[in-house]
Amino acid sequence: MIEPQPQRTPDLLSALGGPQGIADSSIPSLAFVIVYTVGGNDVGLAALVAVGVGALVAAVRLIRRESLQFALAGFAGVAIAAFIADRTGRAEDFFLPGLLLNIAYALAYLVSILIRWPLLGVILGPITGEGTSWRKDPERVRAYTRASWIWVGVFAIRLAVQLPLYLAGAVLALGIAKTAMGLPIFLVAIWLSYLVLRASDAKRGSDSSARMLSKAD
Repeated sequence: MIEPQPQRTPDLLSALGGPQGIADSSIPSLAFVIVYTVGGNDVGLAALVAVGVGALVAAVRLIRRESLQFALAGFAGVAIAAFIADRTGRAEDFFLPGLLLNIAYALAYLVSILIRWPLLGVILGPITGEGTSWRKDPERVRAYTRASWIWVGVFAIRLAVQLPLYLAGAVLALGIAKTAMGLPIFLVAIWLSYLVLRASDAKRGSDSSARMLSKAD
């Protein structure tokens, strides 16, 4: 009898901070854009409000006893972005750390695929109980590789849309794009990753059944 495989969609959501965590990351950016737009293009004021909103989001997550890691990481990211924008006086620079982070993630996933240590497997292995044992299974390596390519695509698409807006100094459009390409695109990527991994589970189960039948014969 084939034991059911664990569901990996919740695992991946948890690894990313959950739907609320992904959505929360866009709130300080929206606050920055709104205050900058209606406040006479005052970068300093917009940066200050964004930090305040980021602190409030982090506090709410802590009150709810959610992950301290994601709460502090989110606030630190907002604080760094606000500091850079305030120092340069360029509102679009508030989004620079996020763009650099997208580049880093895209490269990390790409390099991990090239060296046959797909990053998604490294992230999910400890959560699903596989550890690094999946590397001994060629089918699992292929599955995690295919799923990791999805995430390379996610970060590449975000860069393709947001980088030209950053270079053009289109602050409002950049804020809208960051929000629109936050939770929605992440949920699509998580679902596609889940489908790839579920197909791998099904194939492994089918192969295992075939081997058992062969031995029985």
